[in-house]
Amino acid sequence: MTNQNHNIPRLNLVAIRSHHLQLSVQFYSLLGLIFVKECHGKGPEHYSANNGSYVFEIYPSNGSASVENVVRVGFYIKHFNEILDTLNKNGAILQVPPKISPWGRRMVVLDPDNNRVELIEE
Repeated sequence: MTNQNHNIPRLNLVAIRSHHLQLSVQFYSLLGLIFVKECHGKGPEHYSANNGSYVFEIYPSNGSASVENVVRVGFYIKHFNEILDTLNKNGAILQVPPKISPWGRRMVVLDPDNNRVELIEE
């Protein structure tokens, strides 16, 4: 089996659930995502950020299911130091402080639902 680029699926959507919807929107906005409020048909009101390559959505939890540590999200980011400063100023919890990894300079921060968010310097 050959692994040609045109056969590799391209990410287009990441959707997470949150017990802390507004806090999660604020947290992911610190990374540079720009959200709009949406509601499709009879579905729940949620927030969506479209960066042209993929859509990142945050839905409210249904209240009964655990959303903690269910998701691991990763972003390549520009302005690594500025985002680190912004996260620190806003009380974000760094699970893995910035360090050089095989993928580049990397840190892992927890979102308001304790999901791991991996940030790699672009």
